[in-house]
Amino acid sequence: MNRPTKDLPEDGYALIIDGRVKTEFATREGVDAGARDLKQRFPVLQIRVYDARTKQHEEV
Repeated sequence: MNRPTKDLPEDGYALIIDGRVKTEFATREGVDAGARDLKQRFPVLQIRVYDARTKQHEEV
C-alpha cells in the first residue's frame, strides 16, 4: 500500500503500523527501540520503519 508523501515526515524516522504513520522519531535508535517494543507486545502488527533521509522503509 503506497502512502501519500504528505503523511510521511520530512526528516527523521517514523513508525508505520498497519499502513498508517503513527509516531515520528528524531533518531534511528529511538525508532528501533519503539519498533522492537511494539513487535514484542503485539507480534501480529505489521510494523515498518520509514527513513525520511533515504525515503525508504523496512519491515520489522
